[in-house]
Order: sequence, then C-alpha cells, then structure tokens
Amino acid sequence: AVRLFVMGENVWRDEREWPPARAIPLPFYLHSRGAANSLRGDGALSREAPGAEVPDVSTSDPRHPVPTRGGGLCCYPAALPPGAYDQRSVEERADVLVYTGAPLAADLEVTGPITAVLYAATTALDVDFTAKLVDVAPSGYARNLADGIVRARYREDRGQSRLLEPGQVYEYVIDLAATSNVFRAGHCLRLEIASSNFPRFDRNPQTGAPAAEATELAPAIQTVYHDRTYPSRLILPVVPRDR
Repeated sequence: AVRLFVMGENVWRDEREWPPARAIPLPFYLHSRGAANSLRGDGALSREAPGAEVPDVSTSDPRHPVPTRGGGLCCYPAALPPGAYDQRSVEERADVLVYTGAPLAADLEVTGPITAVLYAATTALDVDFTAKLVDVAPSGYARNLADGIVRARYREDRGQSRLLEPGQVYEYVIDLAATSNVFRAGHCLRLEIASSNFPRFDRNPQTGAPAAEATELAPAIQTVYHDRTYPSRLILPVVPRDR
C-alpha cells in the first residue's frame, strides 16, 4: 500500500500501488499562433491535436537565466526556499514559453509521473529544455507543481554525449517527476517551457563545451514546434473521479 497526499483536495489517501493503475496517461497538446512568449502571449494547452501551426521562437541567454522559484529543492532554504510559489513573475519573461488551458469545467485529478514531449531546434551545439506544470487559480495565482529538465547532449543516453546539429529538429522527453493534485473546476492547466531554471540546475553555456570546463557563455535561439508533424505535448496521469 502507498499513502499519498492529494493536493487540491488536501487529503491523505491510500493506494494499492504506485503509480495508481487506474491513472490514464492523457496528452495535452501545445498550441499557439507563434507568440507563446510570456504570460501575455497566445500559448494554449488542450486535448485537441495540432494541425498546421507556426512554431514559437525565443532567445536563451545563460548570462541572464530564468530564475528558480520554489519547487522540489534541497539544502539551502534560507537562500532558495522550496515549495509552492506564484510563478507569474517568472512567466513575465519573454524567454519563457507559456501554454495555458481553458478553465476546467470539472475537477481533474492528476496523480503519478508526468512527462513532456518537446520537438525543438536551436542555433547552438548544446542547450537545455525545462518544463514546469502549474495550477492556475481563477484569481490568476499560478502554483508550481512539478518540473524537470533535459540537457540536449544527453537526450538519447545520459551516459553518452552527442552534440546537436544547429537547426535540426529533435525530440526531447522531459521527466517532470510526479505529483498528486486535483485541478479544481475553474482552474487552468499551464505548462512553462524555457532553457534554464537557475540555480536549481546549472547553466548550460550553449557553446558545446561541458559546463564544468566552459569559459564562455553564448546566447541561442530556440524554436519549439507544435504541429501535425511535431506534436509537442504534456502527458498527464489522469485519475477518473467516479470512484
């Protein structure tokens, strides 16, 4: 048996196994008209698969990384407090792509491992892609739930480094770990995509040099695709509510 705390409902619950066998992995697709940059952009998230859509483009500069705000942090709470915080200050940045779903008509429970599948190209030899799942209340308060990162050079194998070919589209699978949260009716699902989450994760110099050996930091242009050929998506373990 596994005991878990279900946020949103704020109750403890016993499960027979982890993850719950009844959880259904459902894809939520990224959409935009090419301007998902920041909270004020046109990024959307829905169950509808994309058709012909233009990609989103942003600039990643490791000299000005996207800051960490809460999350599953360890060890230095006075300097970098863990937990849930309003993410809107992060989402105001143009180098953060923000995809928000429509207000939910009914409660939606997400319990289990979370994955983002991203199709993207870059001008660099190596970059990072980060993903963050956020619960948006009707007031606009944006509470972080789970996040993750992939370093492009280890996209295929964490034990083998392979640099990128600039301009080529690659598939990135980002592990956001797991959560248990009931998105209440009226709340919205949100996914943030960026190329840094610092200082939780070390900055990628984006030159192709290993981070520990890099002496220079270089900006890069990132292009995130979400169309029929490249259906970027968030995969959530949805638990039916008719129990």
